[in-house]
Formats: sequence, structure tokens, C-alpha cells
Amino acid sequence: RERVRAMFYHAYEHYLESAFPYDELRPLTCDGQDTWGSFSLTLIDALDTLLILGNVSEFQRVVNVLQEGVDFDIDVNASVFETNIRVVGGLLSAHLLSKKAGVEVEVGWPCAGPLLRMAEEAARKLLPAFQTPTGMPYGTVNLLHGVNPGETPVTCTAGIGTFIVEFATLSHLTGDPVFEDVARRALKALWKNRSDIGLVGNHIDVITAKWVAQDAGIGAGVDSYFEYLVKGAILLQDKELMSMFLEYNKAIKNYTKFDDWYLWVQMYKGTVSMPVFQSLEAYWPGLQSLIGDIDNAMRTFLNYYTVWKQFGGLPEFYNIPQGYTVEKREGYPLRPELIESAMYLYRATRDPTLLELGRDAVESIEKISKVDCGFATIKDLRDHRLDNRMESFFLAETVKYLYLLFDPDNFIHNDGSDFDVVFTPYGECILNAGGYIFNTEAHPIDPAALHCCRKRKEEQWEVEDLMREFYSLKRNKKFTLKRASDHGEGESTGDSVDTSSESGGEKRSSKKNTHSLLSCPSQSFNSKLAVLGQVFLDNT
Repeated sequence: RERVRAMFYHAYEHYLESAFPYDELRPLTCDGQDTWGSFSLTLIDALDTLLILGNVSEFQRVVNVLQEGVDFDIDVNASVFETNIRVVGGLLSAHLLSKKAGVEVEVGWPCAGPLLRMAEEAARKLLPAFQTPTGMPYGTVNLLHGVNPGETPVTCTAGIGTFIVEFATLSHLTGDPVFEDVARRALKALWKNRSDIGLVGNHIDVITAKWVAQDAGIGAGVDSYFEYLVKGAILLQDKELMSMFLEYNKAIKNYTKFDDWYLWVQMYKGTVSMPVFQSLEAYWPGLQSLIGDIDNAMRTFLNYYTVWKQFGGLPEFYNIPQGYTVEKREGYPLRPELIESAMYLYRATRDPTLLELGRDAVESIEKISKVDCGFATIKDLRDHRLDNRMESFFLAETVKYLYLLFDPDNFIHNDGSDFDVVFTPYGECILNAGGYIFNTEAHPIDPAALHCCRKRKEEQWEVEDLMREFYSLKRNKKFTLKRASDHGEGESTGDSVDTSSESGGEKRSSKKNTHSLLSCPSQSFNSKLAVLGQVFLDNT
């Protein structure tokens, strides 16, 4: 664990020193480059890893840096998929963890806050991509102008089906359903266009819904679609998403699984098209563990681990019958997927083999890819040549999953025995009780946070603003404000908004108040609050 911590800081400090504010570090030349947009991406991606390592002071500093320095109003063509998983996911995760990290949160958190507003702003920049006849998004969007007129309509399956975790979280926290709606529509469009034998291909035309690449498998181009059906089902307790995955799982076992390996097949016929294992497929045992299929997960994991031991890393493509790398696909960009599966499986089984994989990964990465300015992508696992790039997922995922594998007492592994109670304008809410859902960039989302914020936010905040304004005039008087019920504007509830934070912490209860200065429970919401902007008291 301490070696993993040292790895993180070796990479992180050199990014800050040599590459910030660029997206990524170039470790061989000790400088930086923009890769996915120009968001200081490595900083956003590494933020929640800082907290998992226990570094609250640096977390707080970075939150301030990002608030001041990141701008999404830029004329840049950005990947819709990558911006979502890295930027939106990273900001949402950091937002939900900020109180735990000692950041002074604003009134209404977790339903409000600067990082949440940044995540929402970034996600809104992606929404134009979803305006297609099928609801499946374009792969690229210009952050200033929307979808470029000449943009290709061909998008990979993962680029369509990897939004529900971040977008549903955004909708629940902000009260705006548009994000979850577009993510669900895209998921269902893929489901509707699966083949008669139950498989999806690799690339599809988002205008015509015609499959352009018809290879079906669990790896690159498809992977996180399946992952998000499972994680979306768990996050939202959604049986429909889980049943979709289980149907796919049957077809995947029937047509692509051979001796605990998964091959690529033609999506309509089921005939083998590529007998290769891709390093991106190594997430699958971890996903199987999430649905409780531990035996199959371990068998597949051990197959993948033999490849790691052969090369000291996972080549991008591995020819299964030949037992060797595929030409021009011999590299290992320090991907996290096998380590991710080891972390999940170790939580489920405590099998020491999984710790051995973790140790092997630390040894390999340190021996082969460590350079003076960080850790470099391995260009070729056969001769250990390096490439001048350190992907942001190295700090977001690879180091994080390694650290969590070796840190059984980390707050991320909380079993629910420890939690925080937070008071929001919508009532009491439980946070940090565990059960975190990692997005596909390893940004943990607290599922309990989705239950903290009521949908009908606007009315509630209107009440809050008026109340605060009024209270500043009548600071000496105690009052409560009745709230319109969620079910109808004319009903009253016993809930009252707690304003103790603004009055020296003095506790107030509606029961002790015989006369509430602002209460018209029998009237509709609008007439209760204002006419021509004036608030009416009981005695007017």
C-alpha cells in the first residue's frame, strides 16, 4: 500500500510541476499536452484519489484551483464519452466527497455546490449530441457550437450506453430530469437494435440505427455499456436495467465464451470473427462479481492473469490460439481493468492470489514504466519500449484500485456501520454509508446521495430565498415556514425549514411557535408567497 502511495505522488507531483494546466503529463520530455479537451484533466481525474489516500489539504486546494481555472466555454471538439466519464464523473464524485474532505460546503449541499454546478455545466455542453432521431448520441461535440455539421453519425456502443451513472446522479441532485432521460433513451435504443440472437455490435449509425461494425464481444467499443446496465441497476435499484443485462449475459455466454475466454463473434450469426483477448475486457470478472457470479469470474480472471505473467502487463490485443501478442497491439498504457477486477474479487473472496496480482502489477509498473518525470505508457511489452504519455486514468483508476486492493479499512469499503447524517432543505439524509458505485473512470458515486434532493427544487429554493431575505429584516423574531406538500400545492405539511444555521445555531420547532409570521397553509403555493413581488404577512 505504501509503495502504491509513493507511485501516486511520483506521478502526481510531476504532473503539477511539469504539465499543469495541460490535460496530461508527457513523462519522457517532462512537459504537458492537451488530449481530451483542455480541462486540466489529470487534476480532475486524480481529485477523489487524493481523498482515498487521505490527503484532505491537497483535495481542498485542488477544488479551489478547479473552480477558478476550468472553463467549458471553449471552442474545442470533445469526446462526449470521455468528457462524461472523466470530467462529469470526476466532478460529481469530488462534489459528493467534499464534506468528508473538510471542504466548507454551501447551504443545501449535496443538492448544491460549485463542483455540482461545474458538472452540470459540462454535461449541458454534451446534450446537443443526443438530439438525433434515435436518441443515440454523436461521438463528438463542440463545447461552444454543439455538433459540427460534418460530424460522423457513427458511434461505438460504449459511447452510447455509458451515461446513466453520471446523468442519473446529476438529475437526482439538480432536480432536472433531462440528463437521466437522454441516458435512458440511448440505453433503450441499443437494446431495441440488438440482433435476433441477442447481441449488439461495435459501431452503429446514430441517425439510421444501422450497425456499421458488426463484431460482438465484451471488449473495446462495447465494454462499459454492459458495465453501466449493472451499475445503473444497482445505483437506481432498477430491475429493468438488470434484466436487460442478464439477457445479454445469456447471449454472451452462448455465443462468445470458450473455455473461460471471451471471443469476438458476428452479431447476427454468432460465428467467431476474432479469437483475441483485449486488455479492456479484463473488467468483466469484476462485473461478474457484482452480480454474484464469483466462480465464473475467478476462472476468467485466472486466464487473464496468465497473460499478465507472460508479459508483465496486458497487451492491448492477445491472440488466444497462438498465445502471443497481435501486431501493432503490443502496448500497455498502464490500464486498470485487471487490477479493478482483482479489487472487486478480493472484496468477495479474500483469495490471496488476487493480492499477488496486485504486487506483480506494482513490480511491473515500477520496473518497466517508471521514469524521472512519472510513469510512461509501455509501447511494446516484448522489449519494454516506452511512449511519451501518461494517461489521466493512471491516477484516476490504476493507482486507486491498487491502493483499495491493499487498504481493506478504507472508507470506500464501508459496510454501512458508519455513516453521516446531513440536513438539507429537503429533510434528513444519510451519506457516506458505503456501497459506492464506481463509474467507468473509477470515480465513486455515493448511491445514498440520490435520495437527498427532492425533484421539485425550484419552489423550495424560492421559499429559501424569500425566507432568508425576510429573516434578515426580522432577525430578532422566531418563525417557521410551512412547505407545500410534494403531492399538491394546496396541502400543508408539518415540515419546517430549519434556519438555525443563520441564527447562532438556536434550535426552533414549529410546535413552540403559536404564531407563524409566514404561513398560509390553505392557499396555493403562488398566492401564498407573493403578489407583484411582495410577501404578505398574516395581518395584511
